[in-house]
Amino acid sequence: MAQLFFKYGAMNSGKSIEILKVANNYEEQNKSVLIFTSGIDTRDEVGYVSSRIGLRRKAIPIFEETDILQYVKEQEPTPHCVLIDEVQFLSKEHVLQLAEIVDTFGIPVMGFGLKNDFQNELFEGSRYMLIYADKIEEMKTICWFCARKATMNLRVDDNGKPVYTGDQIQIGGNDSYYPVCRKCHSNPPL
Repeated sequence: MAQLFFKYGAMNSGKSIEILKVANNYEEQNKSVLIFTSGIDTRDEVGYVSSRIGLRRKAIPIFEETDILQYVKEQEPTPHCVLIDEVQFLSKEHVLQLAEIVDTFGIPVMGFGLKNDFQNELFEGSRYMLIYADKIEEMKTICWFCARKATMNLRVDDNGKPVYTGDQIQIGGNDSYYPVCRKCHSNPPL
């Protein structure tokens, strides 16, 4: 039975590489997949899922006006699975479309992304994935500074100093964010 999955983790927890792995597993069995990613993620190039270890793959960018449900309905043949990277940047409407893909068409949907931002507030897409997902799984990684499990994302400025205020969304990688535990988030050893 198809389900809506939400796989979340701090920065550097392997979310993007997991999407590429899942897609490969389906395709090795001659099963088609659709891969989507947020259109606002410009770290590599719009419309690509890229991992830190260098693997990348073309994906369908999602913008505010994108109707994911309609896009999936129009595909021939019907995809066996829908994969979404950077699901935290989706709107409530997008998440409801993902749930409808599962419920109406019986297609499993797996969304991967951050749960919380650098101020430890939920992203809109993450909030609604937590509400509507059938299965929720944490992808683990370790704190940048100690051996604890990283559960938060610490934003840093160009000088490596912690930043605790600002816009919720600032696209960046290891130059802008560190995966950290709760203790190191509030008192980073910088």
